[in-house]
Amino acid sequence: MTEKILTLIEELKTLTLLEATELVQSIEETFNVDASTGGGGVMMMSPGETSSEDNSKAIEEKTEFDISLDEVPKDKKIAILKVVRSVTELGLKEAKEVVENTPKVIKEGLAKPAAEEAKKYLEEAGAIVTLK
Repeated sequence: MTEKILTLIEELKTLTLLEATELVQSIEETFNVDASTGGGGVMMMSPGETSSEDNSKAIEEKTEFDISLDEVPKDKKIAILKVVRSVTELGLKEAKEVVENTPKVIKEGLAKPAAEEAKKYLEEAGAIVTLK
């Protein structure tokens, strides 16, 4: 990779979840692309490779994750509700319904760093979360 790309990657690592979401939306609007269909790009990079070993590597390296809110302790409900609102950008009523109806997938198709960051915030608030 070039130095410019490495520098950009290092800068991207410092973004918060909300900043990363805004960046993706801005890229989608600027370049008229849809980032939610990004899983196929990895397969296109290596079209000549067809061995089962190579295919198993592609399967093992998951690039998109769903955040599942599994449990919400009653004493942590308000704190978790606030985090769910910030992660999902839902309104108060919708976020409350999500928190009260666990287990539930609250966000789909996130990149690994964004999914891990969201999971960290939810767990800090007291939620039990899994990445799928």
